Amino acid sequence: MTMPRRKRSGSFLNPNLNGGTLLFFKATISILFFLFVLWFTKDKFTTLFSGPTKTHTSSSNVVLSPDPPEKTFYDDPHVSFSIENPITNWDEKRSQWLRLHPSLAAGARDRVLMVTGSQPLPCKNPVGDHLLLRSFKNKVDYCRLQGCDVFYSNVYLHPKMDSYWAKLPSIRSAMMAHPEVEWIWWMDADAVVTDMEFKLPLENYKDHNLIVHGWENMVYDESENKSWTGLNTGSYLVRNCQWSMDLLQEWSKMGPMTSEYEKWGKILMRMFKDKPFPLPDDQSSLIYMLYKERRKWGKKTYLEGGYDLESYWIAVMGRFEEIIFGYNDLEEDVVALRRRHAEKLSKWYGELREPYLRKRGWVPLSKGKRPFVTHFTGCQPCSGNHNPSYKGDTCWKQMEKALNFGDDQVLRKYGFVRNNLSTSSVHEVPFDYPWSDLLRISILK
Repeated sequence: MTMPRRKRSGSFLNPNLNGGTLLFFKATISILFFLFVLWFTKDKFTTLFSGPTKTHTSSSNVVLSPDPPEKTFYDDPHVSFSIENPITNWDEKRSQWLRLHPSLAAGARDRVLMVTGSQPLPCKNPVGDHLLLRSFKNKVDYCRLQGCDVFYSNVYLHPKMDSYWAKLPSIRSAMMAHPEVEWIWWMDADAVVTDMEFKLPLENYKDHNLIVHGWENMVYDESENKSWTGLNTGSYLVRNCQWSMDLLQEWSKMGPMTSEYEKWGKILMRMFKDKPFPLPDDQSSLIYMLYKERRKWGKKTYLEGGYDLESYWIAVMGRFEEIIFGYNDLEEDVVALRRRHAEKLSKWYGELREPYLRKRGWVPLSKGKRPFVTHFTGCQPCSGNHNPSYKGDTCWKQMEKALNFGDDQVLRKYGFVRNNLSTSSVHEVPFDYPWSDLLRISILK
């Protein structure tokens, strides 16, 4: 006898299971399915809840890791960027941040951030904005070649700290915004880098926190005729440390954000008989601090006179063409120096040139060596209200020459140089440059 076939159930579940067991089984299946989905999309969930985990490489070839969740001074609501509010334990705060960012801590001791800037409004001088743009390009070019970063500010970070006082709040904020850099290098807008190969001798400053061009006898000696030009604050280096934070705090108390601003002006006018205006400025204020509290501030201040951290433009006027001839003559003798090369190798070729320069006696401050920084102090390129002792448009013409002198050192890597330092017209650099009588004649024109 043939047995009737049993119909297959539409489900693989045992129909004899009770309701509770069936519910448990379905819940287990759902949980397993959820865990499978979670595992499959784990990278997306990690990104969602923990932030990006992919590392990035900065323009300085530093591998940038994610910002860790541990709290730093950035998470402290009591820490302010304003120069009005003192910051304490900065060395500890910065060290902790660097420990949490090891990729940025590596090489931090030699890292430099150049800070510069200008006023918020357009220049009154018709050529002022053009000169400031070119001056900024000059600084960007140098930092690209030498491996430093640049911050340009065209706002007043404190409403009362304008003009030359604006640099102090900018430096203070830059120190906090860049704990990965050891040095903040302030450069005025009217200061021009005229030796693109010069490397800052940071190894000389291991025991100092402020590097400024000046003369010890003019700053520290007792004299009834002290000069407000005993040092120059157009180009100086500040170490990123608590000492510098304290210096900026005390320094700013002589500026326009305090109620004693005019009182300080009278004090400074009594000390510096050659000071041309009654209100305090950052330069004479710094000399006053160093002179009056040498033990506190002078010990960590290095008055640099071994090279042109900033050089007075009048002193180098007319020398650029002569320097070009000298460097060309050197390259005619040394084949390796006139070899065409990639811009990325500029530092290497700069170091290669140094022993040949020394052999000719062209050391820093000598007439044959390019001045590192040429400072057009007193020219006021933006307002146009230059020192009345400077005739007509001498300032603007000489500033253009200095900018062209620095720019030619960059352009040559791209295969071109100017016909002369007074023009924007360029020509392609002949192979095996610089030997060419034609070029020598054109530069003289």
